[in-house]
Amino acid sequence: MSYRFVIADVFTETAFGGNQLAVFPDARGLSERAMQALAREFNFAETTFVLPPEDARHARRVRIFAPKKELPFAGHPTIGTTAVLAQLGFVTIPDRTTTFVLEEGIGPVAVEVLLGGAAPFARFRLEQEIESPSHRPERRAAAVALGLPENVIEDAWFAAIGVPFAFIRLADKAAVDRAFLDRAAWSEHFAHAWASNMYLFTGSIEPESHLYVRMFAPAAGVDEDAATGSGAAILAGCLAARLSERDGIFAWRIEQGTSMGRPSAIEIQAEKRAGRVVAVWVGGHTVVVGEGSMSVAAGY
Repeated sequence: MSYRFVIADVFTETAFGGNQLAVFPDARGLSERAMQALAREFNFAETTFVLPPEDARHARRVRIFAPKKELPFAGHPTIGTTAVLAQLGFVTIPDRTTTFVLEEGIGPVAVEVLLGGAAPFARFRLEQEIESPSHRPERRAAAVALGLPENVIEDAWFAAIGVPFAFIRLADKAAVDRAFLDRAAWSEHFAHAWASNMYLFTGSIEPESHLYVRMFAPAAGVDEDAATGSGAAILAGCLAARLSERDGIFAWRIEQGTSMGRPSAIEIQAEKRAGRVVAVWVGGHTVVVGEGSMSVAAGY
């Protein structure tokens, strides 16, 4: 059988920037085995497969696959899939701005989409509580895994909303750019840790600041990610939790993918009430760059 796919660049307003995504807007009939094989074939950070919703109140069900495994949630696939479905008419959009719900592995995800320009803007909201264990990554282990001196590691912690990350705050942009993944050291210290995905960032935690990010996820088959929406969502909540303010909505802007030649711009926000983070948002633009079809043998 033949299945239509769309290729989009996410978290960018310019083609061939941002993070690549393959979307199969009607994946009915594809087995899980076939989905994983197609994700390996594209070899993007993620590929999404869109199915009818299990709850009629929701727009679609979306399964997300990295080259090596299925993920319960990921940010740029959520943003990009929403934009593709809306822009190309796979879901009905009554107004230029609307919100609909996608069913993903972590549960329903509300996504707002704004049409009207060449690159639609989408933003998802999460209200799930951030998981974070009491133990932290050792700074020495993080430094060795990233090929950096220990004195540039300013902070390190584990956290997750669906997908777990080791967040490593570095002293400056030069340290982020200089980092590289030492596979042997990563295998020793992080491959079987609470989180194996390495999310590096630098910048002030003060609201409206500009953050500079890189992310390595070798366990998922992603050597480096050009834009990591799931990590950005968690980071928004973690940064807001560290602020002294007890109430408000706080925003930051993330630059990622620059060192890969695929610059990405990610907008993040977090809301606090009575000192507790109650919601996070992640948003960005998407550019559709191509489409085609893939043949999958019956029974695969």
